[in-house]
Amino acid sequence: MVLVYTTSAPPRLRYIFELILTELVGVEYEFTHDADKFTFHTGPKLNYSEKQFGDELFFFSTQLLFEKKIRQQDLSVLDWMDTKAFFATHPKYVLPFDPFAASFYMVSRYEEHLPFIKDKHDRFEAAQSLAFQKGFLHKPIVNIYAKKIREILAEAFPELQFKDKKYEYVSTIDIDNAWAFKEKGFLRTTGALLRSLSKFDFHSIVERVSVLVNKNPDPFYMYDHLFEIQNKYKICTIYFFLLGDYAENDKNVSGSRRNFQTLIKSIADYCEVGIHPSYASNTDSSKLKLEKKRLEKIVRREITKSRQHFLKLSFPATYHELIENDITDDYTMGFADEVGFRAGICSSFYYYDLNREIQTRLRIHPFAVMDATLRFYMKVQPAEVMSYVGPLIKEVKAVNGTFMSLWHNESISNMKPWEGWKEVYEDVVKAAHKN
Repeated sequence: MVLVYTTSAPPRLRYIFELILTELVGVEYEFTHDADKFTFHTGPKLNYSEKQFGDELFFFSTQLLFEKKIRQQDLSVLDWMDTKAFFATHPKYVLPFDPFAASFYMVSRYEEHLPFIKDKHDRFEAAQSLAFQKGFLHKPIVNIYAKKIREILAEAFPELQFKDKKYEYVSTIDIDNAWAFKEKGFLRTTGALLRSLSKFDFHSIVERVSVLVNKNPDPFYMYDHLFEIQNKYKICTIYFFLLGDYAENDKNVSGSRRNFQTLIKSIADYCEVGIHPSYASNTDSSKLKLEKKRLEKIVRREITKSRQHFLKLSFPATYHELIENDITDDYTMGFADEVGFRAGICSSFYYYDLNREIQTRLRIHPFAVMDATLRFYMKVQPAEVMSYVGPLIKEVKAVNGTFMSLWHNESISNMKPWEGWKEVYEDVVKAAHKN
């Protein structure tokens, strides 16, 4: 048990200490505001305030965790592993910055609550983040802070007992298009054939027709292959199904199609499944409830997991809608245009609602890499993928976090524009599943 001295313990402070000390460091603690009790305590303790009493472990507290508003913060970023000059003038400080406030800033997505320029899908782009601008987007900095705090506590108090965390890998698959050609219905199929004909794209016509007459398998039907990899490497896989009504950015097979329902049921028998809220649901809250009910009716059980289609995430509106619809776990936390750690963390955590100043029951599961990010935004070639993904896996393993990947069934089809990508998914799984 670690005794933590603070002058007060507002919601932000209680939230981040629970995340850092209990969940990441793995140690029990309690707060005290009594300076005498803290001073005479002979067991493990740390002081999180603006004033040091003696030679105790002292973490200087900044104001962020004691505030009740959202405002532009005056931030500075330094190489905290090389700060000899700072410690020469502050010899009693444990660290040259406030790791608890810094962690809160990252995991609360504080910067995304401030004004920013949205992309064409109304998203917060990686380039606008502090992590990208200061060069630490590819590091799970919150986990790194926690690891350092654990080392500090262990050195100061050898008798202190810690709960160990183990590295994990979770593969997640988004089903935006269950089939490339099949199950699209007469009108969509006819329209696709006419568009190909107008472009004199006879290769596409032949490819589509050969699938429709069962001469060749549908290129997006890669589920047997995915199951083989899952069983081969004994990995946890979660599938997210898009069940929104057909629209410009929601083009999956209709949830009323019997073969689609059969596919979903067969996957749900062996894997966890979640809803993939449609693009349209972001502007019509009633659609999320409808789509969730569709999936629940198909699998005949409650659905509590989700990931937003197009990774459309708007604070705090998106998470408010998920909570109101009884979603308990969301997997949207990651950038569409860059690999890395959007919230600076590679462990799941509870969403803190800055607008209401409360910790919610919604658990956030961040992912580090998406196939579409590599292919379309970063223009990475298949042979180059592991040079980007490998270092991320290494960072996560170093802090015993959870490495999560986001893939699509279509990206392992070898169909345009995914030629040469079929083997990439297994390369990622093979590297990530090892301890």
